[in-house]
Amino acid sequence: MAWILRILSIAAAAITSLFVARDALNFSVVQTLVTITLIVGFAIAAVGWSMRRDI
Repeated sequence: MAWILRILSIAAAAITSLFVARDALNFSVVQTLVTITLIVGFAIAAVGWSMRRDI
């Protein structure tokens, strides 16, 4: 579980750096919001994957 969160955090840092300078005071706040968004998206994708039905 920890390595998944670490990978998502690294991805969030890369995504955030596209929109906010690393020197900005709010970089960590935006990175946290992007990380939460990625975690929620990952959870929704996992639930959707497990609930799909093979016809």
